[in-house]
Amino acid sequence: MITEAQKEKLRGWFAGRLPDDLFEELTEVAVDREEITVVGRVPAPRLAEDAPAAEREAAVTARIQEFRERTRETRMAVARDAEHRFRRKVSWGVVCDGQRALFTHVAAPVMTRLRQPERQVLDTLIAAGVARSRSDALAWCVRLVQRHTDDWLNELRESLEHVQRVRAQGPDAEEVTDSRDDSSTQDAEEG
Repeated sequence: MITEAQKEKLRGWFAGRLPDDLFEELTEVAVDREEITVVGRVPAPRLAEDAPAAEREAAVTARIQEFRERTRETRMAVARDAEHRFRRKVSWGVVCDGQRALFTHVAAPVMTRLRQPERQVLDTLIAAGVARSRSDALAWCVRLVQRHTDDWLNELRESLEHVQRVRAQGPDAEEVTDSRDDSSTQDAEEG
């Protein structure tokens, strides 16, 4: 689990490393064990206020594609530095006129063991055409849970961060330091 302080340092590194003119605003830096996802806001295309929805959607899609192609080398250079430094892949995305688009990103395999009633849920989703495979169905379920339990998951993450801080202050942390100090003093006395 990554602490809030580590996330803040990571976000700060990207805020300092990214060229000022890359994004209007750095909106998100998300991280897990495999990947760092960096999302920034890009300017919306200039359209008439009464532009039809189809025209607006096409213009936003084209703006996102233009940004992706124009900034590829810059983003790759930053990603190389970050991947070397943080030992995680870097993925990119943008927000343009309220539309969020992620570029190539990691789809990490996750192995799990499911009992028959759980497999039947996945198979029902496949039979209903919601998913193409059990893997797709499981990903769909995770997205559904995430969407409906964001507050609960955030509270759980905060609790885990608190546990990590308390563990770091525990007696085991002091014993490791003390035992190293004692052994080095003992070695010096014997040597």
